[in-house]
Amino acid sequence: MNTRITHLYDRVDGLGFGADYNPEQWSPDVWREDVRLMREAGVNIVTLGIFSWGMIEPAPGEYDFGWLDEVMDLLGDAGIAVSLATGTASPPSWLPRLHPESLPVRRDGVTLHPGSRQHYCPSSPVYRDAAVALATRLAERYGTHPALALWHVGNEYGCHLEECCCEVSAEDFRRWLRGRYGDLDALNAAWSTTFWSQRVTDWAEVAPPRTAPTLTNPAQELDFRRFSSDALLACYRAERAALLELTPGVPVTTNIMGMWRSVDYFSWAEEFDIVALDIYPEPKDPGAHIGAALFHDLMRSVGGGRPYLMMESATGAISYRPPNRPKHPGLNRLWSHQALARGADAVMYFQWRASAGGAEKFHSAIVSHGGSDNRIFREVSGLGAELGALRDVTGSRVHADVAIVHDWANWWALELDARPGELKLPERMLAHYTPLWRENVTVDVVPPDADLSGYKLVVVPNLYLCSDAAARNLSGYVERGGHLLMSFFSGIADECDRIRLGGYPGAFRELLGLRVEEFWPLSEGERAGLSSGGSADLWADHVVLEGASELAAYADGPLAGLPAVTRHSYGAGTATYLGTRPDEDAMREVVRDVLGLAGVSPVLPGLPEGVEAVERAGEDGRRFLFLLNHGDRPVLAAGAELGPHDVVVLRREDV
Repeated sequence: MNTRITHLYDRVDGLGFGADYNPEQWSPDVWREDVRLMREAGVNIVTLGIFSWGMIEPAPGEYDFGWLDEVMDLLGDAGIAVSLATGTASPPSWLPRLHPESLPVRRDGVTLHPGSRQHYCPSSPVYRDAAVALATRLAERYGTHPALALWHVGNEYGCHLEECCCEVSAEDFRRWLRGRYGDLDALNAAWSTTFWSQRVTDWAEVAPPRTAPTLTNPAQELDFRRFSSDALLACYRAERAALLELTPGVPVTTNIMGMWRSVDYFSWAEEFDIVALDIYPEPKDPGAHIGAALFHDLMRSVGGGRPYLMMESATGAISYRPPNRPKHPGLNRLWSHQALARGADAVMYFQWRASAGGAEKFHSAIVSHGGSDNRIFREVSGLGAELGALRDVTGSRVHADVAIVHDWANWWALELDARPGELKLPERMLAHYTPLWRENVTVDVVPPDADLSGYKLVVVPNLYLCSDAAARNLSGYVERGGHLLMSFFSGIADECDRIRLGGYPGAFRELLGLRVEEFWPLSEGERAGLSSGGSADLWADHVVLEGASELAAYADGPLAGLPAVTRHSYGAGTATYLGTRPDEDAMREVVRDVLGLAGVSPVLPGLPEGVEAVERAGEDGRRFLFLLNHGDRPVLAAGAELGPHDVVVLRREDV
C-alpha cells in the first residue's frame, strides 16, 4: 500500500470544497471577482491549470508563467489551496504540428488529430518527454508556493483515448509482451495461436489488434487492453517521478472515473497518494444514486480504505447527455453528502465558472453564464457552510463487512466477441450491489486476489476470467469459514482466456459442489420461473449437483426442474451459486438469505425504503451516521425527520 502523504490536512482546513478553476479563459478583473465569490461560497481548494499547457508553453521550451503566478498568489492570499495540474492532458497545437508521429492512430489506421483533447499516443517518447519537461518546470517554480496542496497529473486518463495502434505503440506493445512472456513460445501458448494459423515466428509479426476480416484473437485483445492501461500508467508515472524528485512533500494524484472500462485502477493504486474521483450521475435516472454509491465504494477501496477526494461532479446539467436536464433542487446537496458518507474528504465540481466558449460551454458550474444570483450558487454556498461545520468528519473511515469482487481483466474478457451470451459487467456488478445497498449493508470493492479475511461475506459477480492464484484465494476464504455468493459463467477461463478443461465451472467446480453441463442463454424477453418465487432471465445454467444442495429450481423454461440456485458447504464456510439472473425481488431475497447466514447486519435496521445509511468512524472513536433520503416524500429515520432528497448527519452521541 502507498505509505506516502495520503491527506491534505496540513494544507486544507477541514473538508475540501471547491472546483476546477480555469482563469486562463477570463481577464484578470474576473479573477478578483472569482476569489471574492469563492470566499463567499466557502471554497477552500481549487484544481488549477488542467488544460493550460498551451498558455504556459506557447512555443517549444518558451514558458509564460506570469498569469499563473498572479493567480497562485491571489488564491494563496485568500487562503484557498491549489491542486495544481501539470496541464498535460492535451498537448498544445505546436506539438503535433512539429511531431505528427505523436498523434494517436485508430485500429483502422485513421490518425486522430487536434481539435478536441487527449490527442496523443501514450507510448510516444516525444509526448512523454515534453510532458515531463512541463511538469518539471512547474515543480521548480511552484514547489514551495504556500498555496500548493496537491499535484494533479494529466486528466481522466483513458476517457477519450483508450488505445493507440500506431507503429510506436506496436513496438511498445512488443516490449511489453517480451516482459510478460519472455519468448515467442510462451506468447504463442498464451495466445492459443495454433487456432486459425496465427502462430508467430518473429516479434515483428506481433502487432496491436487492428481492423481484421472477422473475429480477432481474444488473448491478443486481452493483452492489448492490459498494455494500453499500462501505457497510460507509464505516462502518469513519468510525470509523478519528476514531481516527487523536486517536491517530495507534496502528494500526487490524478482524477479517475470509477467503473471505467479502459483503465485498470487496481493496478494504478500504489501510484495514488490520494485517490481522486470524477463522477457524473445522470439526473434523469431515478436509480443513479445506487450506481454512484458503487463508484464511491470502489474509489475508497482503490485507496485501501483511506479517504479520497470527489474531485469532479456537476452542480446541475451535464453537457454531453441530451436532453441536458439539470438536477432538481436539493439533489446536488444530497449527492455531495453521499460522497462524504462513503469516504470522501472533499467535494469539488467541474467547474467554477461556466465557459463562454468551447465544447463544454453548456456544462453547469458554480458561477453560471448569468453570474452568481441564482439557485445553484445559493445551494452551493449553503453546502459550503455545511461542510465547514462538518470539519471533524475529516479523516474518518468507512468499515465494511461485505466485499464485492471486481477485476478489470475479467471485464475486458467477459465482453469480448463470441461468448455464449451477451453479458455487460457494469450491469452484472450493479445487479449484485443494488440489493446490498437496499439492505443498507456497506461494501468494499476488491480484486479477486485481495486479502478477504476481514469480510463476513464475499460476492462474486460473473468472474469468467480467473487466475489459479485468485481461484485459490476465493476457495481458501470459504474453506476457512467465509461465506461466498457467486454468479454464473465464473471460473471458465484462465488469465489468457483459455478454457479450463474438465467441466464447468472450471476453477470453482469443487468449491461450488456442482458441474455445469451446458450454458442456456435466454433470448430477449424470455423468462423462466423459479420454484422459490419470482422469475429469471438472461441466462440459465444446466446444473448437475456434485455435493451442493438445491435452494431453488427452474419452474419452467428449457431447464424446468433443474437447480437454479444452490448452496455447498466447503470446509468451514458456504458457497451459494446463482445459475441464472433472478428478477430484482428474487435477487434481494437471495442476498438477504446469505447476509443472514454470514451474520451481516445493516448499518441501521428498519429504515424506510430509499433511505441510505452509512457510518464513518475516526481513530479517536468519533462516529458519524449519514442518513440520506433519496425519495420524494418526507420520512422519519433514527428519530430524525428527513424531507425529500434531504440529509441528516448524526454524531455518535446523537444516535
